Formats: sequence, structure tokens, C-alpha cells
Amino acid sequence: MSQRIVSPCVGLCSTTVGDSVCRGCQRHDVEILDWMTMSADERDRRIRELDAIRVEVAAAFVRVVDEQCLEEQLRRHRIRFRDTQPSLSRVVELLRVGRDRIHDLSRYGIALHASAPDDPKDLYVALSRALAEAALQRRHHDSASDGSARFEKVLV
Repeated sequence: MSQRIVSPCVGLCSTTVGDSVCRGCQRHDVEILDWMTMSADERDRRIRELDAIRVEVAAAFVRVVDEQCLEEQLRRHRIRFRDTQPSLSRVVELLRVGRDRIHDLSRYGIALHASAPDDPKDLYVALSRALAEAALQRRHHDSASDGSARFEKVLV
């Protein structure tokens, strides 16, 4: 019996236009290429790492005050999320998909930090920039610790 392969892909892969780290899912190019050949445990570990990045970055902008409300809104708007996905990682998905339609984040169980942009579109832009920077740092860390030769081989 085959097991469904879970992927953090959100269908906005910017690596196809030359980015070394995807703006949609925050995976680096080699990680995307290798995804299908990774073991289920390795993919799960990578997803947890990506969630941790999203949680850390999103926590600088927002906090979730009502997890159930957030989940209900995600379901209502048919925004995909994983049962094990942390709430702050889910906020990233909500803003990615709904930033143009959302006017009051409190109706989604989300409270803004005082320094965060109050417009959901501006918030998403700030969040995306911070996520891109964190993902680049993760890529550099990964390549320095275990894959620099591999990255050079793939990129040559």
C-alpha cells in the first residue's frame, strides 16, 4: 500500500525563475529536486524545520489568540493545512491565499503586534521578506554543514 507523499509546495515555485530558495514554500532548489527521493522521515523532518522558520518569523508580527477560529476560517476558505501544522505556520498560509480578501484579522483569531503592518497585504509583504531571508540563511547553513559540494555539483 503506498503512502501519500506530503509536500510543503504551495504551487508558487519561484525557483523556476532563478531563485535559489522558493518564495512559496521556503525550500531551497536542491531540496525541491530531491524531495521525492527523500525518505518519509526526512521529509517530515524538513517540514518541521520549515514550520519552525514560519513560526519564528510570524511570531515577530502576529500571535494567534484563537486557534479554533483560525482553523474554522481556513476550512471555510478551503485553504489547505496539515493537522500537525503549528498555528503560526497556518497564519502564513492564510495570508498567502487570503491577503486580498481579509480586512479584520481578529475575525480569524489573529492579533497583530504593535509594530506589524495593519493591512493584511502589507503584512504579507513584510512576512514574505522575512521568510525569504530566514530561508536563505537556512540554505546557507545546510550547504555549509552537509551539502556544499553537492550544491556546487548541481549548480555547475
